Amino acid sequence: MLSVINKIFSHKIDEEVHGEFIKYSRGVFNNKYLITAKKQKEGWNIKTSNEFANFLVRKGLEKIKGKGQLGIKGVIVSTFDLRDKVDFEISSVKQFMGIKQLVIDTRIEPEKMLQVMDNFPRAFFALSFAFPGFELKIKPKAPKSAKPSTKGGEDIKVDFCSLKTSIKDIADDLFFDVPSFSGVSINHSLNINGIETPKGESDPIKIRENALRKGKILRKIEVDGKSTTKEIEFIA
Repeated sequence: MLSVINKIFSHKIDEEVHGEFIKYSRGVFNNKYLITAKKQKEGWNIKTSNEFANFLVRKGLEKIKGKGQLGIKGVIVSTFDLRDKVDFEISSVKQFMGIKQLVIDTRIEPEKMLQVMDNFPRAFFALSFAFPGFELKIKPKAPKSAKPSTKGGEDIKVDFCSLKTSIKDIADDLFFDVPSFSGVSINHSLNINGIETPKGESDPIKIRENALRKGKILRKIEVDGKSTTKEIEFIA
């Protein structure tokens, strides 16, 4: 499993990437898919923006599946009611403006949560849990909606997801083009300059769901004080 940004820059765009970009309109979206990290003696201390939440949760659960129950807490955010779709205890449900948050604080087999992620890939899993070599903390709240940037020079704090890990393949994915570092900061700007709608479709929901976003992604990397940029065109 690769993260969305890794898939795009590796020319491996799939349905997951498409699902990630449905929420974007035309426009320029700065400060997306943010990452900061420090290399430590026995692993990495990584912080990211909300776009990496589902990826980090899934990677952790896949590493610990088959090894008994795991303490998990946080929220599952969706536009539909998942209460009857999960096989574990729900502490409470928050609702606001059509958004539902299932509050989780329980011990379950990782496979049960992975099944929910498979069944509802567009839900947002802001979950925290830990096991040896992996400590993930994600803010238990819904991410802000995607809106085009209206000003530059925004000072963005990267702290929605915090991960301390010694698992190399997670670092290899996030820093796929950064072979080594003491400290690294990565920032992406999305320029959606076209939306290709499906021909012959009249249902507005299906048009939105199946439309392809086209544009460019600018990847800005600062490694140990040295800056580089990369740009790639995409359609997803």
